[in-house]
Amino acid sequence: MTLDQLRIFLEVAAREHVTRAAEVLNLTQSAVSAAISALEARHAVILFNRVGRRIELTEAGKLFVPEARAVLERAQTAEHVLADLGGSASGILRIHASQTVASYWLPARLVSYHERFPRVDLRLTVGNTQSAAEAVLTGAAELAVVEGEVFLAGLKRRKVAEDRLVLVVGSRHPWADGRKIRSSDLLETNWIMREQGSGTRSAFEAQLFNLGIEPQSLSVVLEMPSNEAAMAAVEAGLSATVLSSRAASSHSFSGRLHIADFPMPLRQFSAIFHGERHVTRALRAMLDLLNEPAPAEPSAKSAPDV
Repeated sequence: MTLDQLRIFLEVAAREHVTRAAEVLNLTQSAVSAAISALEARHAVILFNRVGRRIELTEAGKLFVPEARAVLERAQTAEHVLADLGGSASGILRIHASQTVASYWLPARLVSYHERFPRVDLRLTVGNTQSAAEAVLTGAAELAVVEGEVFLAGLKRRKVAEDRLVLVVGSRHPWADGRKIRSSDLLETNWIMREQGSGTRSAFEAQLFNLGIEPQSLSVVLEMPSNEAAMAAVEAGLSATVLSSRAASSHSFSGRLHIADFPMPLRQFSAIFHGERHVTRALRAMLDLLNEPAPAEPSAKSAPDV
């Protein structure tokens, strides 16, 4: 079994189509078919069923997918270590970031990093706090940058910035007039919430607990997978939402969003990495850069007018 065979197997498994996998791999269809056949013959196992002109994973093939992926990830880690031992920061640095961080805080820092370390291939994946932390835990990423709390054994956390949450409503909502909002008022409106696993939602729910309010007691009418979708829903109706002040300020030109007069807490942006894996020069350089202040960085201590 070779690493090339594993790469081919995973590509065919992902697409369940030999020709499409061959195109992605820049190989001939016959070369891809031969690699799969050799893998099956060598280990006396059938990984794919041939159903007419289609193929599909067998149960054995489905069980083999995570094992093949783990082997390739370990091989890639070994390559990173060897490259790292050779000198300055280079190789691939895989970063998973939660959406607020990836959209409003991280991009300028990635540009700065690339200017300093052009030999490092930065690969960014955007998800939510939970998925980003799990990527580091499984080895799919060397670094996660998130706004939520992370409680997974083996991961190390380093604070890199602060961020303030704000309560946002549309122009037709009664709270848009600047009145002071009481804790009990939170139960009197409908809510647009980010999805489960979002750091923004977790921070808001923690604040509700501190106020003696069960999150389940809110009237949640929609869950949205992004800040932009949540803001659009709030603009269109009479619901409220909670977002990063950075996300809300990006829509200040519209005049259709307003910050309600209700105190919200500061939270931390954190860099997450695995405590038991080799910290490469590329990762160490990124951790150092993330602690530097960015030019014209907006303060998280005051909410913008929207």
